[in-house]
Amino acid sequence: MNLADYQSRYKERTDVGPGWEAIDLALEGIYGGQKPEHWGTLVKGFLGGPDPIDGISMYRSSAGGREHRHFCSYGFSNLYYDEEAFGKEFSRWGFELTFRLAESNVGMHDPVWVCNVMQNLGRYVFQSEKWFEEFHWIPANGPICLDSDTSLVGLAFVRDSEVPPLDTPHGRVELLQMVGITGNELDAIRGKQRTCADVIEHLRVGNPLLITDLARQ
Repeated sequence: MNLADYQSRYKERTDVGPGWEAIDLALEGIYGGQKPEHWGTLVKGFLGGPDPIDGISMYRSSAGGREHRHFCSYGFSNLYYDEEAFGKEFSRWGFELTFRLAESNVGMHDPVWVCNVMQNLGRYVFQSEKWFEEFHWIPANGPICLDSDTSLVGLAFVRDSEVPPLDTPHGRVELLQMVGITGNELDAIRGKQRTCADVIEHLRVGNPLLITDLARQ
């Protein structure tokens, strides 16, 4: 696509931006006509809204033989028509976040807590100008799901195995999946007894899609 094609296809559209459309198309390739549950902001982040991430969608999935919910953010990459962003190597921060939550957790806690985590990470990225890559990790300074007694107190980041990197009009976007990790795992990574990659590969055994279960010890 050249700039003239970009202008012709998107300049007059108000229904969806080029970056947003690229994410939608990737997820439609997995979920077909399933309509996701979607949380959006009243005022977009670039217009001064308090939340940096403009939307988060949640799909029902049985991939990997285990029922779960698959979340995806919209906002770490450049979502909207922007001729200055066209043709860049990476779209804004170059990633969006995903998360897989075990279905058994959904009835215990309103899954909106996942949106809150993504928004908090968005604030961190936009304020610090530090982005995430595969095998990065971060402590949550408490349970990843507030008001729960989960042992998961940190997050690791890996490439989402179902959603390949996107080549959008604004550049490449990787889908980075957040994975809940325990205090013991976090301490081992901090203390350099294990690498984040080691922890992730251990978690993949019996759980290839790295579905987070708040009950895991």
